[in-house]
Amino acid sequence: MSKKVICFALGAMLLALSVPAEAQQPKKIPTIGVVIPGSRPIYAARIEEFNNGLRELGYVEGQNIAIEYRYAEGKFDRLPDLAAELVRLRVDVIVAAGGIQAIRAAKNPANTTPIVMTGSLDPVGDALIASFARPGGNITGLSLGGPELYGKRLELLKETVPTSPRVAVFWYRPTPAVPFYLTEIQASARALGLQIHSLEVRSISDFDGAFRAAAKGGARALTVSTHPIFTGNRTQILEFAAKNRLPAMYPWREYVEDGGLMSYATKLSDLYRRAATYVDKILKGAKPVDLPVEQPTKFEFIINLKAAKQIGLTIPPNVLARADRVIR
Repeated sequence: MSKKVICFALGAMLLALSVPAEAQQPKKIPTIGVVIPGSRPIYAARIEEFNNGLRELGYVEGQNIAIEYRYAEGKFDRLPDLAAELVRLRVDVIVAAGGIQAIRAAKNPANTTPIVMTGSLDPVGDALIASFARPGGNITGLSLGGPELYGKRLELLKETVPTSPRVAVFWYRPTPAVPFYLTEIQASARALGLQIHSLEVRSISDFDGAFRAAAKGGARALTVSTHPIFTGNRTQILEFAAKNRLPAMYPWREYVEDGGLMSYATKLSDLYRRAATYVDKILKGAKPVDLPVEQPTKFEFIINLKAAKQIGLTIPPNVLARADRVIR
């Protein structure tokens, strides 16, 4: 056999061996990074809705998409490191779930990774975006809603308990949204003829003092801000409200499902499903700067009649009729 024939045979054999090897090389699938200020149990329902949205768009985790979750477990100072870790992993897009702390952690000047936000009440005022129509930079997504939510919560609370003019408000100090939150809720309270007893919370250790101040201050009703520190410690708040027979309006349905009286909020299941559409568009080549930030279109009012009975409160029929869901 000639050398030419032998060389040809060896080349053909090597080529045949190389084709399956190349075919076996795994194709890189896109990776989504999700940074979350709270714990897995608290955000489980929201993340499941996000995953449902991805599945509706044809994404299956482990098959054509990978997801890296990072939970701060309520330790907000960990968020910048968690976001930086996702950047180092070279994820294709970061979803900043929950409050503004997660969004700001992801929106690092050195980070050019596209960001989809789900947790700012006032993204323009918080300097996260330039405008809703043209967000600018590498961030887009959905806002939680505007100041009308504060007025609506107080309005429903007053209709439920018309004899309770003094309302305790728990709010978290270290956040840029605080002036916006307090200004709006105080303006709404004045329009409704309500008095606001402002109670600042800086850390978990401040809860007991805030509870004592609310009781001594003669509050006859209660509401809290949307900050994760309250959501993550809602059991303490619910116990305080029940013990002191205080009608309370909460910012999220989780409070009511865990025994609280009422909540009026953006429908988070819809918000997180819609976040998946932003991820899909970015993975298909869209730039955040070209994707307008959406405001919520669906809201939900939930009442827990068990909680009402526990504090000796009768919900007026006109209020009950407006509820999207009643827990009996």
